[in-house]
Amino acid sequence: MPETLTPDRRAVARDTPERRRHAREPFVEFRDVSKAYGTKQVLRGANLTVYRGEVLVILGGSGTGKSVTLRHMLGLEAPDAGRVLVEDEDITDFPEEELYRVRKKFGMLFQSGALFDSMTVFENVAFPLREHTDMGEDEIARAVRERLELVNLPNTEHLMPVDLSGGMRKRVGLARSIVLDPKMILYDEPTTGLDPITAQKINELIIDLQAKLNVTSVVVTHDIQSAFSVGDRVAFLNKGVFEWVGTMDEARDADHPILREFLKASAVEAAQPLKTS
Repeated sequence: MPETLTPDRRAVARDTPERRRHAREPFVEFRDVSKAYGTKQVLRGANLTVYRGEVLVILGGSGTGKSVTLRHMLGLEAPDAGRVLVEDEDITDFPEEELYRVRKKFGMLFQSGALFDSMTVFENVAFPLREHTDMGEDEIARAVRERLELVNLPNTEHLMPVDLSGGMRKRVGLARSIVLDPKMILYDEPTTGLDPITAQKINELIIDLQAKLNVTSVVVTHDIQSAFSVGDRVAFLNKGVFEWVGTMDEARDADHPILREFLKASAVEAAQPLKTS
């Protein structure tokens, strides 16, 4: 299990030489990005910068475009207007073969873990290596073991997804997302559906991997406790634009009325006692 990190140790974990060297260096930029699906306008001239080495949390209500934002970062969606840059490359008009190269820079943890139910844990984690590299089986086996150890799941290679708890499925999905050594990890609701203790272990794992792998991370979440546990900065998405961006400390005292209401409502919901039948 991941070791619990106190606030001071979280700061130490984040303050690596690699992160200091790349401080304020953009990794992903959105410049006036707009996206509509039929008559539904989702992004309306959105501007955002994700800096290398940080954990940026994207907050916003349901249907505000958080997952659409992630898909634009991956080049799975093209904006109707505006530009998307990844490491200073404008990927907006890239052909599919160029986007394929860009996507190798990213790892993605899907909300459900998105494991192949017919494959063992080993086969799930090994899948990207077999699809995208020429590694031999011994190398693949070593890489899979290393990634499973990083997510605190040693000796689980033989298990099937049906044998795993929700938290374990998320961790296997995370091992698969980092097996190709991405520069950025995208987390889509990493703690959704988990009990509070398991959710906190996932938060601690995000922080731990951030320090060990020197990656950049974007976390989409409704979980305010998770947001403040893992984030360096928060970007609040409302009505298709990032209306407020700042540090986690600044967010606590933000004078943006909708963000304040969002944080307040989420905190109240999180504090509600569990219903018993």
